[in-house]
Amino acid sequence: MLKALLCGAAVFPGLFCSFRTILKLRQWSEKDAVVISERLVSSIHATLATAAGITVVASCRDVMTDSHWLVNWFIFFGAPYMAYDIFAMYLCHYHTQRVRGVSPAGSGHSLQSVRAFLIKDWMLVLHHAALLVVFMPVALFLRRGLGDFFIGCMFTTEFSTPFLCIGQILIQLGLDNTKLLKVNGIILLLSFFTCRILLFPFMYWMYGRQFGIPLHRVPFHLPLQCNLGNLAILSPQIYWFILLLRKANRLYLRQRRRGDEDKPKTK
Repeated sequence: MLKALLCGAAVFPGLFCSFRTILKLRQWSEKDAVVISERLVSSIHATLATAAGITVVASCRDVMTDSHWLVNWFIFFGAPYMAYDIFAMYLCHYHTQRVRGVSPAGSGHSLQSVRAFLIKDWMLVLHHAALLVVFMPVALFLRRGLGDFFIGCMFTTEFSTPFLCIGQILIQLGLDNTKLLKVNGIILLLSFFTCRILLFPFMYWMYGRQFGIPLHRVPFHLPLQCNLGNLAILSPQIYWFILLLRKANRLYLRQRRRGDEDKPKTK
């Protein structure tokens, strides 16, 4: 497992630096190079996590006792990504603020810039930190080898991330008024709702199916900490989904206004 940990620690920062260097050689600005590199690495991690999750879920007949070596391996492999991504998100925030003129052009990194980042993106930082200090120890040491199926399901929550990143890259490139962005937005909303929200009743249903328990009775057959843990993971997903819906609505209204302005005026 140490090899998986070291591999993850080398792969994700290495990919980020490689993408950033390539984009800068192509005369991209520092901000664009950093932001797009972070999105690309996030997409790669999400694709690997989804593939690992599908593999585990498909191989587990018994949702409690069946195990798969990929679960623990990918947890170790993905752990460095969470630490790396916090730093990458900070770099995105820092360079974006400089371009907007919020930070003086000659100013460097400081406690003030770090504080501003933590205030702005506190939920994402908390999410990443919780995965490292809570989810990882629980998944590795406190499950007693049970529930690999459910850990695999958690991996598949990353399925929507590439579509989120694609949308952000398209907006970064100024392609925010294209059909490609609209199609990607629809796929993002559907995949996010399915893999990050409907996934939880699906897991409860699979547990009930395994033991012959009706879906509405499953929470009463689980330890309190399991229900609270699921609620803690589900709550931010619902919050982020609402934000996505609001953003989609804003984009729709903006494009509708543009369409109305472009129509020829009749007397």
